[in-house]
Amino acid sequence: MNNFDLSADRISINGAPMIFSCNSNKDLAERIASEVGLKLGKSLTTEFKDGEIYTRIDESVRGRDCFIVQSTSPPVNNNLMELLIMIDTMRRASARHITAVVPYFAYARQDRKARPREPITAKLVANMIVAAGANRVLTMDLHNSQIQGFFDIPMDNLMGTPILQQYYRDKFEGNMEDIVVVSPDVGGIRRARAFARSLDTPLAIVDKRRPKSGDDTVVMNIIGDIEGKRVILVDDMVSTGGTLCNDVDAILEKGAAEIYTCCTHAILASNATQRIQDSPIKELVVLDTVFVPMEKRIPKLKILSASKIFSEAIYRIHTDTPLSVLYNRYMVD
Repeated sequence: MNNFDLSADRISINGAPMIFSCNSNKDLAERIASEVGLKLGKSLTTEFKDGEIYTRIDESVRGRDCFIVQSTSPPVNNNLMELLIMIDTMRRASARHITAVVPYFAYARQDRKARPREPITAKLVANMIVAAGANRVLTMDLHNSQIQGFFDIPMDNLMGTPILQQYYRDKFEGNMEDIVVVSPDVGGIRRARAFARSLDTPLAIVDKRRPKSGDDTVVMNIIGDIEGKRVILVDDMVSTGGTLCNDVDAILEKGAAEIYTCCTHAILASNATQRIQDSPIKELVVLDTVFVPMEKRIPKLKILSASKIFSEAIYRIHTDTPLSVLYNRYMVD
């Protein structure tokens, strides 16, 4: 049950917000709408036989505050096009304000030119979303927070780690003395440091190098004391699982007793689930920002919902109340 007040004096003069969903993560969209106290808006997103995407809104959105829930998870390009077309449909139907709720923002790893003659695809995607007609973007745990600056409209990057932190507080309540939080690389230190501070545990770091091609990395060293400890490895996403499993093997070689892993986005591409199930990982905890089909829900996988944070953000955007409350509540520097 939600605690949001959708009485006349707390909503827009044009009515309550309207929440719609494309096809990538309807389960999360329904949970978000339920938390706000609404039903999903009526719409259709489908494909013609040649693969072209067709979108139709089956109720009036004229003058309304509309939120489109759509993760750009695999199949990335199809889901991205669904989002862009839905935004354009809303704009042409005279929606007053359109917020793209993108729980998982794809192409975020292509945020800079690491080598000559490479694209900055994250910026291109930002340009397309703005050009389609979005007035605001709401996402969670961007791979690099600097991507917020790629948008010429407000872009809010919510944090999912507090949900994971609370899970481990409950799981290890009264028995945290031998827990160590580990960052999978130097780039994740800030996230892991906040996680460790929240749980009041030590921090360790995996030092590794990425080959010239491929997704996987080579672990060079573990910085910090993990011998005989129970480790929580914290990351923003798991894709093929190769890097994750390499990290786990290196951590075990350094004497860790048990390894638990968690991340916000469960991409689980290729044979990731089999890799994780066969690995020494005790448990992988993820959020529902990406829909995980039943065939990938292995015994070691636990899925927590981010719907409450998104629903409160949507309510605050609609009622013109500060989102800073969410950041102040969850931010640990």
